[in-house]
Formats: sequence, structure tokens, C-alpha cells
Amino acid sequence: MMDGMADTTARVLQLLELLQSAQLRTGAELADRLGVDERTVRRDVARLFDLGVPVETLRGRYGGYRLAPGQRVLPLMFSSEEVVAVFLGLARTQAASRVPGIAAQTALSKIKRALPTDDAERIDALLGVMTRTSQDGGVAPDPAVMLTVAEAVTLRHVLDLRYVGGKGVHSRRTVHPYGLVAHSDRWYLVALDTDKQEQRAFRVDRIRSARSIPGTFAPPQQSDMEGRLLALFADADYRWQVVLRIRETEDHIRGHLPQSVARLERLDRAAERGREDAPPWHRAVIHAENLDWLPSVIAALDCEVVIDRPEELRSRVKAAATRMLHAAGGDQ
Repeated sequence: MMDGMADTTARVLQLLELLQSAQLRTGAELADRLGVDERTVRRDVARLFDLGVPVETLRGRYGGYRLAPGQRVLPLMFSSEEVVAVFLGLARTQAASRVPGIAAQTALSKIKRALPTDDAERIDALLGVMTRTSQDGGVAPDPAVMLTVAEAVTLRHVLDLRYVGGKGVHSRRTVHPYGLVAHSDRWYLVALDTDKQEQRAFRVDRIRSARSIPGTFAPPQQSDMEGRLLALFADADYRWQVVLRIRETEDHIRGHLPQSVARLERLDRAAERGREDAPPWHRAVIHAENLDWLPSVIAALDCEVVIDRPEELRSRVKAAATRMLHAAGGDQ
């Protein structure tokens, strides 16, 4: 529900901006600029009218929509939660655009200027702790939750969360919130789970409620929230722990095993005799729910790879190699 509200509000704001920047806009022009059909444009014009914005509809061949001449457009008033909803909707629009511009930033700036000082400061706090590792445009979290979490990150307040895990299990967590990170179309809270005394990554759209409780905490020494999140992904508690030794440069390995998939450690091993210019050995540790995807990755690495464990992966690689040899017409 909030996802749709954010998109609609962002679109209505963009419609108002288009009407303010020209004497007359046709329905077809507005539909094209907004990326919707003309029926949606009519509904959005009606929303503006209900908000007190004097929009006129002109009929006929040269008709369209315009703001009533000589009329002052009333300011649109938003709560801080509504501003966050608008921002998230604009962010998704920008992420989906082939030619992202500064529209989201300028629209948000205009809205912030109309907010009371306290609400504007809350928005600044939120934006200050949000980190993007990729374009965000997927699942929209609850704006009220985002604000509460952002304030807790800024003020180092302890949070009480009601959370729904990936398998639908409801739980209650007490956490020290470290930062908000957008990664692969989702927002994550990087935090310390105080009950388990371990760092966790919580999907913000799965947080059903968040409230500050008495207590503060010391900030973590590592301020790189992006790196912290990717390390948590790589160390996730999956069924298999895979250990590979790979002779290649780090850049080459990372092209196939990114930081969110594998922990990489350079091994201090002298180059083989007569191969002083050979690439270094690295140990890759991978946590995986299944092993089926790894043989193709090992083949794509196209370098020396030694499987330390598990034995089940060796069997899968041998089977894949046999199939490939058979496909190439070789002996089995």
C-alpha cells in the first residue's frame, strides 16, 4: 500500500511541476512525460483539485490542462513520513530511468523547504545515514520505520524491532543500529543483535515496527557500512561452507565471486619455481545454500582452482566436466 502511495504522490508532484512550467499542457503530453495513460492523468488532476490547486480543464481541439490564471497555488503540506514516502518513490523512478536526472533531489529540496524545522532535520538525518551500493528501486519500506531507524542510527539509540524473517517467522529483537544501506533493490539495517551478540543485516521492509528504548551504544570502529553489509552476506548461515584455493589476481576473482558472495584471503605462498610471474594464490570462503551454481563459476574462472571442501562439490565438478566432455564429443 505504501509503495503505491509513494509512487502516486511523487507523480502528482511531478504533474504540478509540469503545469507550473507552461501555460498549457495537453493530456497526451502529460501522459507521455509522466509515463502513464491519459485516464491516470485525469485522476491525478482531480487529486490536485481536491488539494486546493486551481487546475482548469480546457476542452476542444487545442484543449488541455493549466493552472487558473491569476490564482496563487496553495502550498502542499506533508508530514515527515510522507516526505520519506515521496523520496522513496522518486528514488525508484530515478533508478528505473535510462537517463536519471536531478528531479528527485530538486523535488525533495522543495518539499523540505516547506517543512517545519524539526521535520526537515529528521529528513536530513535520514538522508545522512542512507548508503547506496546500487540503484535502489525495489521493495519500499514503511517511511515511519525508516525515520525511526535513521534517528536511532544518528543518535545511537537502542531499538526494539518486531521483525518477520525470510521464512515468515515473527521475532522481537533488541539491536544497536549501525547504518542503513541500499543493495540490490532493497534497504537493509546493519545492526548488532544484542541477544545473540552478533552483527546482522535486517531487511527494512520486513521490520513491522521499530521504537527507541532507553540506552545508547558506542559506534562501531568500522564506518564502512557497505563493506560491513557485504561481509554479512558472505558470512550468512547457509547449508554449505565452500573453501577454494584460486591462483589468480584479486580483480579477476572478484569478477566471478563478488564481495557479497565470498571472503577472499591472499595466501603467502612463494611462486612456483620457474613461474615467478604467476598470479598469487587466494583462499575463497563461500557460504551457499546449494552447490549447483558453483561448477559453472569454477569453469568461468578459467584458472587453477583447488577444492579444499566439501567433497560433494568435487563430485559435482567431476560430473559437470564429464557432461561437458561428452558434449564436446570427447571420451568419457
